[in-house]
Amino acid sequence: MRTHTKTNAARFLDSLGIHYEIREYSVDPEEFSAILVAEKIGLPAEQVFKTLLCVTSDKEHVFAVVPGDAELDFRKLAAAAGVRRAEMVSLRDVQPLTGYVRGGVTVFGAKKDFPVFVDETLELFDVISVSAGLRGVQVVLAPQDYLRAAKATVADLTKELRPAVSAGGRERIA
Repeated sequence: MRTHTKTNAARFLDSLGIHYEIREYSVDPEEFSAILVAEKIGLPAEQVFKTLLCVTSDKEHVFAVVPGDAELDFRKLAAAAGVRRAEMVSLRDVQPLTGYVRGGVTVFGAKKDFPVFVDETLELFDVISVSAGLRGVQVVLAPQDYLRAAKATVADLTKELRPAVSAGGRERIA
């Protein structure tokens, strides 16, 4: 039986009695694509959620959790958080604020309990995947367990997908 890396996130979920599965994958140091992670762990990209640390116009930090194949809409995040504006924190601030490196950020076991906002599509699936706190390690769990453990607020957080149009006027797959 192969033993899995026990991360702070896994220990946090254990402390709440939440059932989860750990999926490990090989990491390319230069690759941070959630879509690639999804391929490596065998889930559709829309079920692999990325955790982004943002800062609001009130200088508060919040986590935004969105599908791997979607882009965060900062206006929608600001509205959900009840602030004027939101933006990504600078990369150099991610680890000091969360305890995690880029590509391994999770709300579970983070240094501080920042408010968590999760895209509403999370509730469409039987299971979802988020980082387990280390690059190359994902945790797969039920959406309702994620919401309970993260004390998350569900909101519409992603940009509307518009078909990209090429110079020839035909739709192309983005």
